Amino acid sequence: MKKRIKNILVWLIAIIITLSAAIYQRLTGPTYPARAEITANGKLYKLKLVRSLGLDEKPVVRLAIYDSTVSAKLFYKRFRTTEPYTETNFRYMVIPVHSFVMNKIFGISEIKGFFASLPQQPPAGKLQYYIEITDSNGKLTLYKANPVVVRFKGSVPGWILIPHIMLMFIAMLFSTAAGIMSVVKHPSYKKYSVWTLVLLTAGGMILGPVVQHYAFGEYWTGIPFGWDLTDNKTLIAFIFWIIAVIANKKKERPVYSALASFILLLIYSIPHSMLGSELDYESGKIIQGSIINFLY
Repeated sequence: MKKRIKNILVWLIAIIITLSAAIYQRLTGPTYPARAEITANGKLYKLKLVRSLGLDEKPVVRLAIYDSTVSAKLFYKRFRTTEPYTETNFRYMVIPVHSFVMNKIFGISEIKGFFASLPQQPPAGKLQYYIEITDSNGKLTLYKANPVVVRFKGSVPGWILIPHIMLMFIAMLFSTAAGIMSVVKHPSYKKYSVWTLVLLTAGGMILGPVVQHYAFGEYWTGIPFGWDLTDNKTLIAFIFWIIAVIANKKKERPVYSALASFILLLIYSIPHSMLGSELDYESGKIIQGSIINFLY
């Protein structure tokens, strides 16, 4: 009975830690929508401004403002260039949604608001933009001093993307469980250490590069070919788990699994896509971000 309770507690803690890290990573990444709260004609609106667009999506910026008497303009230019901003108007539109899932399950039959188009960019291309909104009280400018940056990416087939995401999530869960087990001296820590390495190999080192190729045209942009943080943090976690599995092969050395688990949790708390692939418009080559670029 005590062993069963111990197992339940280990997995419960592992699930909570893994979900917390995954949610934190998702909400803090550079592709997560930029947020803004504004008041237009006396009504408060919470806006989400797009920062990632697939080449299979319509390249538009949407303002979830439902007062058609408001007007708005979008100013955009290619990221990290000296070219002037291009100005375009937002248009208020009501777009019907023809989807059984959206209509019946979520109760959504239409999407309305202000829409402005952006020019489609090649994979890893980026645009920066800011917005001007005018209501009866005057003009409001959003993100002019620190423009929103939107990155374009190629379409990744679901049969590749979904297994990649699932394998990486399960690898993170098993890694956390193995780490906790190694600390409390649970005999199964070695088994889950091996499973973590297997899942990390399949999801991160095999499917990860395939996802990268579909999205940005490159299989690997980490060391030794570049400094892509997503690739590099996967590589670091992979190396630490190789060491942990080898160290525990003939003798129990739980400290190695505990360390590998901590490293994976630490580096996967870093926002996803931070310092990722970026098209250099001058050279036409895909480069990787740097700390300076990220703070731009």
